[in-house]
Amino acid sequence: QVSGHVPSLRSWLSLQLCGACDTGVQRLTNLMESMAVSTSAAGAEESDRNVPRICGVCGDKATGFHFNAMTCEGCKGFFRRSMKRKANFTCPFSGNCKITKDNRRHCQACRLKRCVDIGMMKEFILTDEEVQRKKDLIQKRKVEEAQREAQRPRLSEEQNQLIATLVEAHHKTYDESYSDFSRFRPPVRQGPVTRSASRAASLHSLSDTSSDSFSHSPESTDMKLMNFSSIMMMYQEQSSSPESSEEGSSHLSMLPHLADLVSYSIQKVIGFAKMIPGFRELTAEDQIALLKSSAIEVIMLRSNQSFSLEDMSWSCGSPDYKYCVNDITKAGHTLELLEPLIRFQVGLKKLNLHEEEHVLLMAICLLSPDRPGVQDHARVESLQDRLSETLQAYIRVNHPGGRLLYAKMIQKLADLRSLNEEHSKQYRSLSFQPEHSTQLTPLVLEVFGSEVS
Repeated sequence: QVSGHVPSLRSWLSLQLCGACDTGVQRLTNLMESMAVSTSAAGAEESDRNVPRICGVCGDKATGFHFNAMTCEGCKGFFRRSMKRKANFTCPFSGNCKITKDNRRHCQACRLKRCVDIGMMKEFILTDEEVQRKKDLIQKRKVEEAQREAQRPRLSEEQNQLIATLVEAHHKTYDESYSDFSRFRPPVRQGPVTRSASRAASLHSLSDTSSDSFSHSPESTDMKLMNFSSIMMMYQEQSSSPESSEEGSSHLSMLPHLADLVSYSIQKVIGFAKMIPGFRELTAEDQIALLKSSAIEVIMLRSNQSFSLEDMSWSCGSPDYKYCVNDITKAGHTLELLEPLIRFQVGLKKLNLHEEEHVLLMAICLLSPDRPGVQDHARVESLQDRLSETLQAYIRVNHPGGRLLYAKMIQKLADLRSLNEEHSKQYRSLSFQPEHSTQLTPLVLEVFGSEVS
């Protein structure tokens, strides 16, 4: 085993730089032979990083291995100058001076002798040509690094400001303490367990398998899809039974509370929209059209923040405000909406979006030019394009390996359109029943009452 790995590498590089092939091989052979008998003390110091590095010549603080020995900068420069000048020093004393940090300038002869004794070798000193080549190589690498840095994707100042504005808007309109929920009509979960609620509970029990539906083997994914299909089939087979008809007209105990929750969420979506740069410059008609048609989609996106993959529920603070699928069936919604909604929430959660990506996706969803009732399509599309470009730039900068992330996020917007249509259908079914529509809030009636699918 040859000691001194770092010096041998530096020597080899210097030989390559000078291009002296045959001579270099001989020099390298000589160096390897010399290094084989170099002192073990220096090697021990190198291997143990906890031991203070001391100059082997004068005892000053060492800066590293120089010319095959651990030395300070002063002794390194002294040895180089002495070797280049081929200096021949004579000791004015007994020839056995003790060299220290304070007296190292007093006797050059003994200092040089000490340098040689600890293993410093003139063969490690680069020629002027080699030094220049090394400097040129370092400079070349700096230039290349600067070019790579210049080509590295980055967000513009305008894009950074846009993201900061959206994040601030989200923070102002999303209370993570959920303290306002105490002002809603209280959740009521008591009452007979209907067939619909029972089937919802079965869907809820799939949480352990569904939460992994985007990982593991294709076989396991197929099994989870089959489980969902079985639940849906059971629901469809029993939905026409007399008992299911009876429960359709029964009291929906969670409707008042969830109606307040949706009404509250709509207000927060409106507040968020007003802070999106450019939104308030749109006409009042376009603002209303965008909000009415996208509100439920943005609410579904927002709710992913409180969604848990572990038990397929939305946890909003206290246990009273922890909502499972069964709770939502008690507000009049069926599995035709809830099954794809759970799939959507799981898939979105699995993307592990940054907060910046999440707020950009909400803004892109809201500013969709193809919404019913929008008049100035070009202006809305321009605002959405700006958001989309910012999102793509953010992904390039912060997810270098996430080539498909943007496409997956846009697919989620397509999934939301389908969820929106099913929600509209089920909402209309509720609103046509006076005993249920009276439990909805005026804002919910206003936003969803004239909704166009």
